[in-house]
Amino acid sequence: MTFKRVVVTGLGALTPIGNDVPTYWNNLAAGVSGAGPITKFDASKFRTQFACEVKGLDVTQFIPRQEARKMDAFTHYALIATEEAVRDANLNLDTLDKNKVGVIWGRV
Repeated sequence: MTFKRVVVTGLGALTPIGNDVPTYWNNLAAGVSGAGPITKFDASKFRTQFACEVKGLDVTQFIPRQEARKMDAFTHYALIATEEAVRDANLNLDTLDKNKVGVIWGRV
């Protein structure tokens, strides 16, 4: 098997410790914890009462409200982080060969 080269040109992050790459990196380096009380659903019947949720995100700053209603939270996260990565890479989507570009999105 031969491997092709991969070049990372842009980064995007939407995490429990930062909603953009600089904030995420600074908080990671400072040892900030993303754990906190569960707020996305009623967890009162569960033993575990904490989670590492994305905090302080207004999806409508990135996606129009009517479009956002058609998507789940993880689709919001992927689109927002991808938009940041495209900006970070300074990509021109009009002139880019879209057959030679990919996105890797992960959730830990």
